[in-house]
Amino acid sequence: MGSHRGRPQAKFAAGHSPALRGAMTEHYMAVRRMSQALCQPLAPDDYGLQAIPEVSPAKWHLAHTSWFFETFLLKPFSTGYRPFHPLFEHLFNSYYEQVGAPFPRPQRGLLSRPTTGEIYRYRAQIDEAMATLLSSIDEPRWPEVAARVELGCQHEQQHQELLLTDIKYNFSVNPLKPAYRPDLPPTATDTITAQAWIEQPGGMQEIGHHGDGFCFDNESPRHRLLLATYALASRPVTNGEFLEFIEAGGYERPEFWLADGWRSAREKSWQAPQYWEIADGRWQVFTLAGMRALNEHEPVCHVSFYEADAYARWAGKRLPSETEWEVIATRETVRGNFREAGYLHPAPVAGEDRPAQIFGDVWEWTRSPYAPYPGYRPAAGALGEYNGKFMVNQLVLRGGSCVTPADHVRASYRNFFYPADRWQFSGIRLADDR
Repeated sequence: MGSHRGRPQAKFAAGHSPALRGAMTEHYMAVRRMSQALCQPLAPDDYGLQAIPEVSPAKWHLAHTSWFFETFLLKPFSTGYRPFHPLFEHLFNSYYEQVGAPFPRPQRGLLSRPTTGEIYRYRAQIDEAMATLLSSIDEPRWPEVAARVELGCQHEQQHQELLLTDIKYNFSVNPLKPAYRPDLPPTATDTITAQAWIEQPGGMQEIGHHGDGFCFDNESPRHRLLLATYALASRPVTNGEFLEFIEAGGYERPEFWLADGWRSAREKSWQAPQYWEIADGRWQVFTLAGMRALNEHEPVCHVSFYEADAYARWAGKRLPSETEWEVIATRETVRGNFREAGYLHPAPVAGEDRPAQIFGDVWEWTRSPYAPYPGYRPAAGALGEYNGKFMVNQLVLRGGSCVTPADHVRASYRNFFYPADRWQFSGIRLADDR
């Protein structure tokens, strides 16, 4: 998920005063504390779960985010730094081949050692060393250190979101259906807003990041594109609307499906979105609070691109391109049902704002392939490795979800997953030609 290279926030890289160093240190520590806070509801036996190769154990997320700071900051910039363990560079490397051989992703759940306690001690050493580094780094190297720290914090926020999505999947395979947080509040059950359409004239449009704030390199360069006139749905597709697709035999009618999607649906026996099941004749859904009755007014989530595309075809519409999505989203304030709202689950649309839920609730599939923007060049070295080499065979999602940190997304943010992936909080917003 996401990229591992970006531009620093100007507020941290523009100078090196004691106040600025203190602000950077507190920013770093706050992000690090949040990762551990998200793990507090876990029992010791939960930290090592990996139910499928696509997800990772909670303790791996805690270790890998620490590995990032150790590898890209402490080793090159902290004189005399001694690694916590010589083999952690191998065990907790994700994809950086230029750093060394990563431990195979599908086997992360096989590692009972290091223990969770050792991982927390590893994090403590990294945090202590990072505080020392930020207070002592010399002026010439401050801009590069500040840029890498901000990148590492953004990277850790990505893993905080993945931590929650992975915990949800890992718990879902247990017949006991355990709750990660049984105290999570329910969403509204009587809220519904009629679907409407936001008309957008055609013409030349600009997309891509602009301004001084942080962005990942896959959000740039900013560039112009020619769009035809189109319309974007005012809100995401709801569970109730998707249920109509199911009841109309949508999973049994190949005329709505792409060939690869139909093959995936058959091979994986898809009959409903991930986490839906029928109990006592009624649809229920597994959540981070455990099993709940399906709320038909909530945005549908945990659908693959293939399911989103099939639903759109059945509805006589289509999915938007990422350009169409961004043109309208750029006009909106980033607000909505994010992790801080406390639901950790999509909520029904509130009020009559249009477009509604453009940010938060569910990541919205687009029909755009994850590819470089015109003029994009990956950075030299390992820090530029993640984005460029994954720009193939994936689709772009936009907008953030109910488990995304609120300060982590923007209109230009590009998430990306393979078209069959469903464990992410991914949903549907329709588009139409005009």
